[in-house]
Amino acid sequence: MPGWTSAAMAAVTAALVLGGASTWADDAFEARQTVERAKLTVETFQTDPNMGALRDLAKKAKGLLIMPQMLRGAFIVGGSGGTGVLVARGDKPGVWHGPAFYTLGGASFGFQAGVDAAEVIILTMTERGVTKLMSSQAKLGADISVAAGPVGAGTAAGTAGLSVDLLSYSVSKGLYGGFSVDGSVAGVRTALNHAYYGKPASPADILVKGAVRNQHAGPLLEAVTKLTGR
Repeated sequence: MPGWTSAAMAAVTAALVLGGASTWADDAFEARQTVERAKLTVETFQTDPNMGALRDLAKKAKGLLIMPQMLRGAFIVGGSGGTGVLVARGDKPGVWHGPAFYTLGGASFGFQAGVDAAEVIILTMTERGVTKLMSSQAKLGADISVAAGPVGAGTAAGTAGLSVDLLSYSVSKGLYGGFSVDGSVAGVRTALNHAYYGKPASPADILVKGAVRNQHAGPLLEAVTKLTGR
């Protein structure tokens, strides 16, 4: 640029490079933290005596959308949201692919009175549900059918005649229930996928093709295998 010394231009270039590196490092750190927290959420649901119905249904699930922390007012003004991961069942028994990173946000989540944060697991009960979630953005309740999952020790009464793509569950401050996510929007966090796997990776690359892997995902996938029983 006219009037710029080579030293000044070099300083600007270095700042841009370091800024990009910082963003990449931040994304990589957030991705690793999200995976670790997702593992802890799965373990919480695994040991919770009130989540017997979820554990029964998880044996049939095609995928799990795990949101370690959904916050009231965190997604948009007057709304709610959080970042989490999606894992999908592979072709072989006991094999799970992922994680792929997602946001989930909306204006009217089913927070109970006095609750501002919740751990949420959404069971993807159909292949259609997994496929729809792998698009760049999907509206729950419109693009994909969703319902609050039954809570309790068994599923016989709670699932009679139930046919939906997604079933949602939540735990917050000792309160249990089917967390309402109807009307919320699930979106892919492309930057986190890129940072976590070290190269561009679509949800299909991660969840279907198994084309990319991260060794640090092992504990999460092991926890999912334990929760789902296979």
